[in-house]
Amino acid sequence: MSNKKNNNTVTEAGTEDFFLPDFCATQPLLMLVLAAELLAVLLVLAGVDRLSPFPWDRLALTSFLVQWITLVAAALLCKLRPRLMGLSRATAAGVAFAMILALVAFFSWAANPALHLARLDLLFWLAPQDIVRNVLIGAIVAGLILRYFYLAEQLRAQQRTELTARLQALQSRIRPHFLFNSMNIIASLIHADPDKAEEAVEDLSELFRASLKAEGEVPLDEELMLCQRYVNIEKFRLGDRLNVEWQFGQLPNDLRIPALTLQPLVENAIYHGIEPRAERGTVKLTVDYDGHELRIVITNPLAPAPAHSRGNRMAVTNIRQRLQAHYGDTAKLTTHADETLHTTFLSYPLRSAEAEHRAATQEKEARSLTS
Repeated sequence: MSNKKNNNTVTEAGTEDFFLPDFCATQPLLMLVLAAELLAVLLVLAGVDRLSPFPWDRLALTSFLVQWITLVAAALLCKLRPRLMGLSRATAAGVAFAMILALVAFFSWAANPALHLARLDLLFWLAPQDIVRNVLIGAIVAGLILRYFYLAEQLRAQQRTELTARLQALQSRIRPHFLFNSMNIIASLIHADPDKAEEAVEDLSELFRASLKAEGEVPLDEELMLCQRYVNIEKFRLGDRLNVEWQFGQLPNDLRIPALTLQPLVENAIYHGIEPRAERGTVKLTVDYDGHELRIVITNPLAPAPAHSRGNRMAVTNIRQRLQAHYGDTAKLTTHADETLHTTFLSYPLRSAEAEHRAATQEKEARSLTS
């Protein structure tokens, strides 16, 4: 029973959901050092008489004391973070709070002997009431900072929940559209060619087995297989009028893409570029990866007028929104048409698992060298 409770606690305060930042990383540590320096300036300014000159010596010694407390606290939180993640949020916050107060009391007490040894005791001396004052200030500041970290983590969790709900809503709007188009294709084959209709049903069942269970990101290979199955169904209906060319660059095996991203775009290319034409047309899909960004280009011929008057703008808009939700404003989905060709360009930043592992290893080596 105790093991089960502990596992639930670890899940609750996991790496992504833990409210304390990772002070082993550079950015959180720099932000903490900057906040500590601002606190030192504020403490000195609070005791400055407007008629007297600014006490630069007191600012230097106060900064020295505050920064020592800050850096030691950050180092201890960095080392203890894996153990704190195994505790509940309240217990972890209590341990961090008590540790910070202990450090404030210790360094405030040790300041006088240290300054005496450095012969700086004439510039700065902490009386017993000053040590108590420092502990009270530390308690207030530590409480505010821990509360800020907790609220920031709660906000991140809420944003992740809202993002998941948004992605699920967008994806649920694409799936019925895809289902209706596929069923129309099968319906058109039932009387004309029952054998092909049966094959199309089998392809559709395999396709939906993969697509309906897809949530979030999926391997790029699965998304391309989804497109291939859809093309197979369309070939039953369009015959030799449809030609699809696939071109792939050097693609790692672990690349990922938001589910149901390419299939609606390929469907658009066939619907607008091939179906209205009487002659043969080619849809070309090119996928390339440069180590930092995945680029996908889909081209189809422009159909002669009159073409379909209603397009599937909903699918393109939803895909653009889902890409931006996953990858931010750096993700792009644009379309361009010239006299004979319609081009859809899709790109988003992406690092393969191998690249992530290599970057993490390099960062770990650099951190060990600096330490």
